[in-house]
Amino acid sequence: MKGKYITPFLRGEAFNCVSCHVFTKQHWYFMRGSTDASGYGGQQEDDRFLISYCEHCGFPTIWHGEAIIFPLNLSAEPPNEDIPEDVKADYEEARAIFNLSPRGSAALLRLGIQKLCAHLGQPGKNINADIKALVQAGLPSKVQEALDSVRVIGNDAVHPGTIDLNDDRDTANQLFRLVNFIAHKMITEPKEIDEIYNNLPADKLKGIKDRDSK
Repeated sequence: MKGKYITPFLRGEAFNCVSCHVFTKQHWYFMRGSTDASGYGGQQEDDRFLISYCEHCGFPTIWHGEAIIFPLNLSAEPPNEDIPEDVKADYEEARAIFNLSPRGSAALLRLGIQKLCAHLGQPGKNINADIKALVQAGLPSKVQEALDSVRVIGNDAVHPGTIDLNDDRDTANQLFRLVNFIAHKMITEPKEIDEIYNNLPADKLKGIKDRDSK
């Protein structure tokens, strides 16, 4: 599994850059305006706006409070390469609107988790039952607890695709990570194990099959 993706956060010393996506140090400054094209005349500083400069690519990210207002591109972690296309479409849309609407992102990601359960062989109608079955199939039980905490399952669960006014950036970030983690554990890891097994020498594979057939 790739290194942890650190989503940009206000006044963070280091995170994955919105522009180059490299994890690197950030330099912070208040935004300052000028009435002169030279940049020296009529200067005014506004502490409501901050700029973080990426040490790797030098690209600026402009913040208004905790919200990124420039650039409005994909600041959440990218999807696992093995996520099914219909789930990936929801995931990418959630990334595209993350800076403008964390609530909208969270709604799409809960819907994506429901679709992912269906892709993994579950009915896809009751997420509580689907996740329970996936835990029995090898998904870590801690994932079940994490999904409960972000209201995917449990007594406080939000219906997939429904906007929850209590959702925030942290909730959406956790949902991005959970979608990727579920895909990694249930799709990527088994695929990697199959690749290792299938690349064994033919005589070794025959010996294993002969042993298992007894």
